[in-house]
Amino acid sequence: MSARGTLLGRLRTAAAVALAGVLLASCAGGGEDGRSADGTVTLDYFSLAWQKESVAANKKLVAQWNRTHEKVKVRYVQGQWDTVHDQLLTSFEGGEAPDIIHDDASDLTDFAYGGYLADLRGLLPKELLADIPQRTWDSTTMNGGRVYGVPFSQEPRVIIANEKLLRRSGVRVPTPEHPWTWGEFEKAARELSGRTAKGGRRYGAVWTMKEPVKQSVNLSLSTGGRVFTREGTGTGNGTKGAENARGARGAQNAENAENAVRFDHRDSAVSELIDRQVRQGTAPRSGLGMAGSDALPGLFAGRYAMAPLNFSFRQQVAQQAPDGFDWTVLPMPRGPGRGQNAQGVVPQTLSVAEESPHKRAAARFVAYLSRPEHMAALAQGDWLLPTGEQALRDPAINRREDGWDVGVETADTLRPSPTLGVRGFAEWSDKIATPAFQRYYRGDIRLGALRESLVEDGNLILDRYQR
Repeated sequence: MSARGTLLGRLRTAAAVALAGVLLASCAGGGEDGRSADGTVTLDYFSLAWQKESVAANKKLVAQWNRTHEKVKVRYVQGQWDTVHDQLLTSFEGGEAPDIIHDDASDLTDFAYGGYLADLRGLLPKELLADIPQRTWDSTTMNGGRVYGVPFSQEPRVIIANEKLLRRSGVRVPTPEHPWTWGEFEKAARELSGRTAKGGRRYGAVWTMKEPVKQSVNLSLSTGGRVFTREGTGTGNGTKGAENARGARGAQNAENAENAVRFDHRDSAVSELIDRQVRQGTAPRSGLGMAGSDALPGLFAGRYAMAPLNFSFRQQVAQQAPDGFDWTVLPMPRGPGRGQNAQGVVPQTLSVAEESPHKRAAARFVAYLSRPEHMAALAQGDWLLPTGEQALRDPAINRREDGWDVGVETADTLRPSPTLGVRGFAEWSDKIATPAFQRYYRGDIRLGALRESLVEDGNLILDRYQR
């Protein structure tokens, strides 16, 4: 089945049409090319900001732009993360797509190959291209080296720990310069397990695996894994895409790339560790069905000493932790081998619709949002990390309070998720990987059955997208 066929299949749901109605209405108005009678262009900016601080930061930047640009105005359009794919799909198919699109890199693949997003090569300033590291540009580069979005913020995984319990245990406290190995993490979790002050059971760690796929894939980089292999490619996670964004030689033989699922020991080591900790009693089995926020009450109550969570959960901890709860942010563990201090991330992105009649103006607004000081403000509002090297040095981001500095110091270990640019990933994740990982973490199947399902059934799906 073609990518466009898959997209059209999703379009047929009544829910998608209903959800997109608001977006279509918001993007309507003005002449056919969005130009008013006096020649002023109005661009629609579809934003997924949802936290109060983040919405305020986005609207402030839109207002600043509108005050300083006479002939190009921007209209803020509010979207929602849980319906973004269907909203955008319906707007694309209806010919009413917003000019500027906020999304994340995992959602770009189908839209890019479907011809709905503009190639930004030649539309972005050199300063922006140089400020974001090459490895990060690779997350939005695919389909023969085309660049489909500016990756402007990213979210690593970190360990949020009970600082009192950590220091009382006597274990070495890891730093970004000297993180734990996975073996040291297991040992620390054993040392931190015991009884709570009220006599209840305390687990050294809690793994929240309600959505297990991206975690399992992204953390596999820390043990030399990838789960998805790709040979002879310049389409996404290789280096050629970013070189092309900078004006160097374009990717070659891009369409000859073959994606495949692999799940040998390098890829499964972290999944095996999680299963081992549950079996040994240093992590609760109940945590495997939790979302990240579900673990916070137990962390505050001392039932869990450590919780690997997404970076943005620091906000909830800072706002919800009871008085007297001392917490700290630790880097994720690493494997013992060279280059294994890494994890995969899925950046948030700013794209331009292919159908926009004002691509250059839209790209200028994307570049405006991506200026170092603006990128830092947007990241701060979401409690995320900016991708730009200058924004990472902003004093509001690079500070010790609430563990910001730990994220900044681990930024150079972040790599594009191996899931990015893989056509068929969404189907593999929904139909194969999510139920298989859930059965494995529940203890219903063992590693061999998990591997067989992920690889054999998964490659059948990927092969359909590569015919």
